[in-house]
Amino acid sequence: MNTVRLLAAGGILSAAMLSAPVYAGGDSGFYIGAGIGQASVDNVDGLGSFDADDTAYKLIGGYNFGIVPLVDLSAEIEYVDFGSPADGSAEVDGNAIAAFGLAGVNLGPVGLFGKAGAFTWDADASDGTNSVSDDGTDMAYGIGARFHIGSFQIRAEYEIFDVDIADVDLLSASFIYTF
Repeated sequence: MNTVRLLAAGGILSAAMLSAPVYAGGDSGFYIGAGIGQASVDNVDGLGSFDADDTAYKLIGGYNFGIVPLVDLSAEIEYVDFGSPADGSAEVDGNAIAAFGLAGVNLGPVGLFGKAGAFTWDADASDGTNSVSDDGTDMAYGIGARFHIGSFQIRAEYEIFDVDIADVDLLSASFIYTF
């Protein structure tokens, strides 16, 4: 009888341990979210030693493929408003639409990820006497950490938008919901 109990306890423990990696892969499916953070814009062509920060926000939509336990592979689209960083009389107003591929590893409810993709941007700059508008398509990449609780996710990430006329980066926190 003790052998049966021991086998039953071992079976329950094994099942619990095997289900942990499945959870750790995160929810598969579509997700939406929003984030807020600090955008930094430096070295803007035509504005000299421009260096300013402003509050930025972003809207996120994507799909997590959830193919392999412990590994997340996702594709996502973001709309980012970089705010209006100002340095003295100079000001830059920019936004972007980005498409990223994400790859991450999850260890229980905590995970790390990297992302890379492209974005199309639009920016207006003014130094009080001159105004310039420019747009383009460039590369973007980033790293981050996330915390899962069921279908909810909290992210902290650092993204670099490799704009050809300035140095632009974003440090943000986001809230994500997977359907």
